[in-house]
Amino acid sequence: MKILIKLGGTLIDESSSRASLASQIADVCGAGHQVVVVHGGGRQVTRFLEERGISSNFVNGLRVTTPATLDAVLKVLAGSVNQELVASLMGAGTLAVGLSGIDAGMVRAEQMDPGLGAVGRVTSARSALLDLLTEAGYLPVVACVAGDGAGQLFNINADQMAVACAAAFRADRLLFLTDVPGVLDSDGSVISRLTPESIRALIDSGVARGGMHAKLTAAAQALQDGVGSIHILPGSAPSVIARLLDGEHLGTTVGRALNQVTA
Repeated sequence: MKILIKLGGTLIDESSSRASLASQIADVCGAGHQVVVVHGGGRQVTRFLEERGISSNFVNGLRVTTPATLDAVLKVLAGSVNQELVASLMGAGTLAVGLSGIDAGMVRAEQMDPGLGAVGRVTSARSALLDLLTEAGYLPVVACVAGDGAGQLFNINADQMAVACAAAFRADRLLFLTDVPGVLDSDGSVISRLTPESIRALIDSGVARGGMHAKLTAAAQALQDGVGSIHILPGSAPSVIARLLDGEHLGTTVGRALNQVTA
């Protein structure tokens, strides 16, 4: 099975959480699955900027990316965060390889909106490098930076990067591991199952805001792009990946219709 796992930056900020997730991912690889990891690192980038007196601004969950912010994204997200995660995954027994969308033109992007600065919209993704590595037993670990092929670099929302890579990789399952128990309704209860229509209702009603707005938009795009199964999961839950793959329903599952959604 081909599995793409997106790790939220909050989950990998602490070494203990990072090690736990690395161990789980190593078990999935050891079971014979082809796995790609895409990771965020927003908390780490914000902290880096704050230490330098630079504030962060967001629009619909997307970080406005000035030249100083892009420099931080490259140094932190594609640098220290990526390599710390690779080291943890190596320590767990995998052959992890740190990458970004820039490498081999794996993900190409264009500017999304001049008002957002160097925030990119993915225009294409190629699976050749991911296929080559996973078929040889390696574990690609992808930071959310991409280029336009002409030297311009862009900060890519991690959920959108995960969707682009999952679609290109032809992933059977896309797992979003987050710091929340799943998608929450207006009462704060986890919504077990969602469709594109119910996602739109959550966004239009204002219940899904900020980062969850971006995540649900990405999940709906993943369905459209042919990703087999999408799950938004509590990343801190014990053995969450193995439990899901064993058939336990956790978090929120997204499908085209309620009666077509499977755990």
